[in-house]
Amino acid sequence: MSHSTTHQPSSSAPVHSTMMPAQLLITEILERARLLYREREIVSMLPVGRNEQGQPIAGRHSTTYGEVAQRALQLASALQAAGVQKGQRVATLAVNSYRHLEAYLGIPAMGGVLHTVNIRLHPQQIAWIINHAADKVLLIDNMFAAMIPVLQVACPTLEKIVVLGPLPQAIAGTEDYDAWLAQYEPLAQYPDLLETDAAGMCYTSGTTGNPKAVVYSHRSTILHSLTSAPRDALNVSQTDTVLPIVPMFHVNAWGLPYTCAMYGSRLVFSGPFNDGASLAALMQKEQVVITAGVPTIWMGLLQELDRAKAAGTPYQLPLERLVCGGAAAPESLIRAFYEHHQLKVVHAWGMTETHPLGTSSIRPADVPEGSDEYFQLSAKQGIPVPLVQLELIGEQGEVLPHDGKTMGQLLVRGPWVTQSYYGEDAADSFVTLNGQNWFVTGDIATLDERGFMHIEDRSKDLIKSGGEWISSVDMENELMAHPSILLAAVIAVSDPKWDERPLAVVRLKDDVQPPTHAELTDFLASKFAKWWLPDAYEFVDDIPIGSTGKFLKRELREKYKDYKMERKESKP
Repeated sequence: MSHSTTHQPSSSAPVHSTMMPAQLLITEILERARLLYREREIVSMLPVGRNEQGQPIAGRHSTTYGEVAQRALQLASALQAAGVQKGQRVATLAVNSYRHLEAYLGIPAMGGVLHTVNIRLHPQQIAWIINHAADKVLLIDNMFAAMIPVLQVACPTLEKIVVLGPLPQAIAGTEDYDAWLAQYEPLAQYPDLLETDAAGMCYTSGTTGNPKAVVYSHRSTILHSLTSAPRDALNVSQTDTVLPIVPMFHVNAWGLPYTCAMYGSRLVFSGPFNDGASLAALMQKEQVVITAGVPTIWMGLLQELDRAKAAGTPYQLPLERLVCGGAAAPESLIRAFYEHHQLKVVHAWGMTETHPLGTSSIRPADVPEGSDEYFQLSAKQGIPVPLVQLELIGEQGEVLPHDGKTMGQLLVRGPWVTQSYYGEDAADSFVTLNGQNWFVTGDIATLDERGFMHIEDRSKDLIKSGGEWISSVDMENELMAHPSILLAAVIAVSDPKWDERPLAVVRLKDDVQPPTHAELTDFLASKFAKWWLPDAYEFVDDIPIGSTGKFLKRELREKYKDYKMERKESKP
């Protein structure tokens, strides 16, 4: 029989916690998936050839969390055998798939750092990022095999390149991923890891210079996964089928691969097949409940749903929510999904620097669904998720009121917000308020009394006309509500009198006539002050969009830097 001994502590002695000092590690997610959800399905759409037009043909691959976990542990053993040490970087250049998920779990499990590289960058930019990160191993999808010879020459730190998926013929200096894993037994014992150890690395999109690297810890990943799952965040559970369309190279697909593995959600990966028709068919076939992507993805999906409905063959989708991030979704887009197809778009906001989830736009209990206020709030980026704090400051660093009107520099802090950049001195990206360190997002926003945050613009994209600020984002979203307009980007052009004036660059929908300047002015006049309205409209065949779904306004500003306004009807 065992006995316990009771010690009477001194009344003046401090009380210490009796909780176990268990480390928050990604291995906990791997083990949970392996043991509790081993039969839960993971579906991947993979290229299996090309059609007569040269377009890739999709093939369906099915596996389970149990099989993915087993192969993730084999990957961990293979990386150890390849000489990867704790803290060294392993890069992935891949689309969303079960193999990429194995890398998400297996690389951090053996102490390596998962470095997801943006597949949409130019090979020279990719080489720069790989070299900056000093990646030791590269896992690259077979569809990007043409880059391998370039990277072999340009990236001296790479000691091994492993190809995900079969190749028509072997490439010298590479290994086949599946054959490589088959050589190794699953990792038998995890190394000693601390929750503060590096687990992942993502680079910013680099729209204003070279990309900057943010390094995530095991702890930040676990806390982010725990907090992003509840109903008032992304609403992910064991009973859901989740389709993360947002790329796994883009801020860990907003954390969804880890969150879904932690909670046992059935996962569907669309791979490279992200056009509206492919996604609608996939969502219907796989009975997707939650999906996540950028506004341009949802515009394509909406067009396909509208087409099918008009043709009398509407899709039957069990979707409960479409999470939208990466850029602001126009209120008109949110309304169209709800009013035409009874589908809910939920705004979320975050950045590479916030791992990324910072806010989610959840309807307050006192706001009726489908009301004007409901859509107005839905077009905002939402309230901060638990443990994340937001603040606004002015040009002199003063704290600004949360009145829903006053625009200021948006600050954020929390346990999954970065406090520095890897290998960079970026002190101007951080400020101290009341003894606490805050990250300066570069977004200009408002905060209202309920806590709802609304991005007004990036600080570099604001238009200063006659000493007053004009938000380009609000105007863009309203323009995209016009029945003839597909995309609209508003930029500043120089003006000798007002310093800057807004120019709207517009892409029309197919087979429509351009609206006149007067028509567009009348369309916007009820929503904005007269002096906010664009002085001119340029109709273009396309608007450049970056790898994360944002308009490349830097390119537009360069293109129109010498633009001379002919209309001066809307002045401060």
